[in-house]
Amino acid sequence: MRSVFLCVPEDPIVTTDDSRPAPRRRSPRKPRNAVTPAQNRGRRRQTAAARAEDYAHMPTSPERFLNRELSWLDFNQRVIDEAENPRNPLLERVRFLSISSSNLDEFYSVRVAGLVGQVREGTVVRSPDGLTPAQQLSQVRQKARHLLAEQQRVWHVLEGELKEAGIVILPTDSLDETDLAQLSTLFDERVFPVLTPMAVDPSHPLPFIPNMGLALHMRLKDAASSAHVMDGLILLPAQVPRFLRLPARLKEGQETPDQIRFVLLEDLITLFAGRLFPGLVIGAAGVLRVIRDTDVEFEDEAEDLVRSYETALKQRRRGVCIHLALDRKLPDTLGREMGEELGVGEEDVVVLPSFVGVTDLKQLIVDDRPDLVFPPYTPRFPERVLDYDGDCFAAIRAKDMLVHHPFESFDVVVQFLRQAALDPNVLAIKQTLYRTSRDSPIVHALIEAAEAGKSVTAMVELRARFDEEANIRLSRALEAAGVQVVFGFAHLKTHAKLSLVVRRENGSLRSYAHFGTGNYHPITARIYTDLSFFTCDPKLASDSARLFNYMTGYAIPAKMDALAFSPITIRSTLEQLIQDEIDHAKAGRPGRIWLKMNSLVDAELIDRLYKASQAGVKIIGIIRGICCLRPGVPGLSDNIEIKSIVGRFLEHARVFAFGNGHRMPSHKAKVFISSADWMVRNMDWRVEAMVPITNPTVHAQILGQIMTMNIKDNLQSWTLKRDGYWHRVSPGAHPFSAHEYFMNNPSLSGRGSAAREKVLPEAHRPRERPDRILED
Repeated sequence: MRSVFLCVPEDPIVTTDDSRPAPRRRSPRKPRNAVTPAQNRGRRRQTAAARAEDYAHMPTSPERFLNRELSWLDFNQRVIDEAENPRNPLLERVRFLSISSSNLDEFYSVRVAGLVGQVREGTVVRSPDGLTPAQQLSQVRQKARHLLAEQQRVWHVLEGELKEAGIVILPTDSLDETDLAQLSTLFDERVFPVLTPMAVDPSHPLPFIPNMGLALHMRLKDAASSAHVMDGLILLPAQVPRFLRLPARLKEGQETPDQIRFVLLEDLITLFAGRLFPGLVIGAAGVLRVIRDTDVEFEDEAEDLVRSYETALKQRRRGVCIHLALDRKLPDTLGREMGEELGVGEEDVVVLPSFVGVTDLKQLIVDDRPDLVFPPYTPRFPERVLDYDGDCFAAIRAKDMLVHHPFESFDVVVQFLRQAALDPNVLAIKQTLYRTSRDSPIVHALIEAAEAGKSVTAMVELRARFDEEANIRLSRALEAAGVQVVFGFAHLKTHAKLSLVVRRENGSLRSYAHFGTGNYHPITARIYTDLSFFTCDPKLASDSARLFNYMTGYAIPAKMDALAFSPITIRSTLEQLIQDEIDHAKAGRPGRIWLKMNSLVDAELIDRLYKASQAGVKIIGIIRGICCLRPGVPGLSDNIEIKSIVGRFLEHARVFAFGNGHRMPSHKAKVFISSADWMVRNMDWRVEAMVPITNPTVHAQILGQIMTMNIKDNLQSWTLKRDGYWHRVSPGAHPFSAHEYFMNNPSLSGRGSAAREKVLPEAHRPRERPDRILED
């Protein structure tokens, strides 16, 4: 059927080093027609000249940029590849596959939906890489189909390995009478009461299927004549697990069962469908799933921004359907019929051969198989805070401190605010909240502080995508406790991560500031690698206060002593820092830039990096996700290397380092941490902070420990080539994992008295002139 494509494996997008042919051994005999060394050098010069000529147009061509959407899909391919990585435990591989599906769901609901909307409106504005929305959508669909096929293929492999490991998903026709009796009771007590069987025929239109909702579609026949009567549709309730675990079965003489057994919810409903549609039998049944446009639109000038968002969130639930996935067990004609009724074009209807809703596979990660997941890891609490008997203020007064999450506990951030809430000498607390947990200890601390009579201000961002409802709810709880809640700019998202505590000490006031690269979210802080910087430096504290005043009072600060902030000064500051490196290189001094971020998209900043590369500045970028910069192009980006780390933890910290005329890592380099990626939205449409790091210990920790170990990683790393393809790094004879290193080695600034007892191994100590492998 033309309206539905079948997902089948295609050629892989990513080629790994392991797939390359082994190098030939050099013959001990000189072969006939051998060329001389001089001839070889001549050939290399000719090849280099030809290669440079091939790329001569690149500096002024849109081809110098990689497409943002396709680059994100490449990132998700790297996540899928982790589901096949034998270094990962089996259930962790299932988790990676589930994450890849969840990522793709959000990509469809936001980015693909945006492209579909642009095409429908006839927009022809080209992306920086020169593609129209229609061209982007065509290429995105093609690559997304490949990812969907990859997910199905990998799940087929994992399902077999799970079975070998004793975790099985059983078809209902393989169950014995005991199992069927247990399922019958389960269905009647837990499933039947929440189901609503619906007929689908000309007099009963297709019911609404919520975003990312699953529905069981059935062709129903008369039990006596087997004639088709109607179609039935049952929405799978989100309150009931998709994978239902059967009771353990012990064989004689066993103490533990051989298998962990599951039955799918849709199979259970199909088994007992006669109780929902009496007198009818099922001819065919299968699951379908829709993804809808979830991009929230709102009125910028709305008097009540909260009320505007509550209305928009209700509209989101009924967003336009932009993707439909069906089980191949359903009739071919159904895809066209459902697509037409849902308004989904034939190119966005997909038949999956194995499993619809791969996101739900995370339910298979059971607690009673610890041998199939990563060993438990308990984050360290900074020893320096413990040296001061848990007094965060005393520890910060002694010296600036950087906490590296999740290797060091997020509890220190919570403790910082709890201590402020309870301390009678604390007069005021100011806090930004972009994302946080449902039962947030940060919010509880702010409420406790307000109830204790302190002046508490919370800058809550309502437009944190998919967390809008939670932020509305917590803002009302804060207001009820007496917290002054501010929603900030209508046209700018507040993405900066700031805490400011004002404390009375020795007859005067001292301010303590916290700057983060990640959210104040204790749950994601267990899996996101982020940085928390604590300081009472007067300049940084004053700048933090000025930035809070800008967010609450809309008045642009007359000056900043140290901080750069978006949308006013981060872009210009970065441009000047890049230009400084260009000037160093032209003057014969080393020009060096090390960057770490989630996304590198901003075309103007990428062009600045190209200009730096052309001037001889050596640039290393550790870009987890989207990268629109094309590295290694002769005459354009010869001196730029890009890598990505995808592993147990999600890389999330942003670090920008500039050599300042020195090789790196160097104590004379200029180092910054930030809440901002290098994207147009972060530079021009969000409130962000970029913090200079001047404390020697924290500086060494970021540059000589965190950045150096990330560059050295070869077990979870990928490199981007000039053709736009990512290649997994081969670990060779010296495998090294940055994540494992950080799990086993304490940070520099948080060690306190431990620093006298345990120091970094000689090979890992920060130094001004590292090995050439790191430098070049």
